[in-house]
Amino acid sequence: MAMAMDFDYFLDLQFCSTTTTTTTTATPTTSGDNQGCNWNDWSPVVDWQALSGGHDDFHDLIDSMMDDSGLNPSRVDNETSNSVSIDTTMALDEESNGEDFKGLRLVHLLIAAAEALTGANKSRELTRVILVRLRELVSPNDGTNMERLAAYFTDALQGLLEGAGGAHSKYLITNGPYHHHQRDEHHQNDVLAAFELLQDMSPHVKFGHFTANQAILEAVANDRRVHIVDYDIMEGIQWASLMQALVSRKDGPPTPHLRITALSRGGSGRRSIGTIQETGRRLIAFAASIGQPFSFHQCRLDSDETFRPSVLKLVRGEALIINCMLHLPHFSYRAPDSISSFLSGAKTLNPRLVTLVEEETGPNVDEGFVGRFMDSLHHYSAVYDSLEAGFPMQSRARALVERVFLGPRISGSLARIFQTHGGGKSCSWGEWMTGVGFKGVNISYANNCQAKLLLGLFNDGYRVEELGNNRLVLGWKCRRLLSASVWTS
Repeated sequence: MAMAMDFDYFLDLQFCSTTTTTTTTATPTTSGDNQGCNWNDWSPVVDWQALSGGHDDFHDLIDSMMDDSGLNPSRVDNETSNSVSIDTTMALDEESNGEDFKGLRLVHLLIAAAEALTGANKSRELTRVILVRLRELVSPNDGTNMERLAAYFTDALQGLLEGAGGAHSKYLITNGPYHHHQRDEHHQNDVLAAFELLQDMSPHVKFGHFTANQAILEAVANDRRVHIVDYDIMEGIQWASLMQALVSRKDGPPTPHLRITALSRGGSGRRSIGTIQETGRRLIAFAASIGQPFSFHQCRLDSDETFRPSVLKLVRGEALIINCMLHLPHFSYRAPDSISSFLSGAKTLNPRLVTLVEEETGPNVDEGFVGRFMDSLHHYSAVYDSLEAGFPMQSRARALVERVFLGPRISGSLARIFQTHGGGKSCSWGEWMTGVGFKGVNISYANNCQAKLLLGLFNDGYRVEELGNNRLVLGWKCRRLLSASVWTS
């Protein structure tokens, strides 16, 4: 059946058997969040360790920037005196390390723009001047990792500058600085192609989906009816994998009836609703092709994207599962209040299991926009670096993934940081769930082994780490990228 072919690329790899065994040994990891790790281990471009230390005046950097661009440095002197702190003593020899020097310089300029936008001596004019220079140096369509990454951060800062302080700012926070980059605005074929490329060329997608699915399979091993409420169903690839595992298992009762309720945005999000309906049709057809009893429903969030548990249709005897994916390539524009309303509401329903996948932030991130900005830049630099292991540096496939998923994600992340002035929720959602009364569910040995087997298919730079008893972390060298955790109410 043609519909089954749409999911073949994903279904070829099945790690969902609860009898999985492996002789793979765990990679030694340090305890605590990235402690004792040299940031330079993974980044050949930027001396992150030096950037994270003390900073000096960046007067020389601005001078060189103005000289190269033909702008008047005296105009900047009056506005930038003591306003931005960047270490310029780290500069590499430009003649022998031109690419490294440019990458380092781009980081300096981005941090300078962030400081000029939000610092104690903030200046819109200075921010604009720096961003003009950045646009002259970078493009999202070509160049090195750092150059393309800097282009998307430049776009995000430009959007914040244009919307700061005006009526447009609320729009920016809700939709991201450049709404035309949002996933719903891309042609659906581009989204599907980018999704397939991302999950085939890196473990970013499979790690979260497989870990959650394995936990679900173990939790409903003896149930005849299963109901999954999904916060962001996207293209539904996760559930194609789960269906295949359910119909393939040999032990326990017959294949259970699976019901999925997908949340859609409230308000005027018609295109999002239409996309979810199309996902539902694809899943229904796929389930029929493999003999999986299945039904699909939608549930709309309120206009402010809050979740009301009363709108769910619950059936007695169903095992209720809550699934919350907050990592690439899932939605970048969901506000923290929307996520907390979903998880808080879910707790009142007493679910059998809650599966949560989220991006990891750095340890002890400084309060304030610039500190959070630097951590975000560090995080996505690691993501770009990891993707290089699976994609050719300047391939069209790589550019598609960056345009459809990474660009909007960066814009959404910076918009949320900007909205809260660098404050707001700084803990992980896992820590938040502990605080509101959720309890961790042990990650099984099979699930841990499955993650290690999965990473064995990709570059050696990826690693898996187990934290506590209910959380697996995907890392790239010394940087944690995302974590998958399992909970119960």
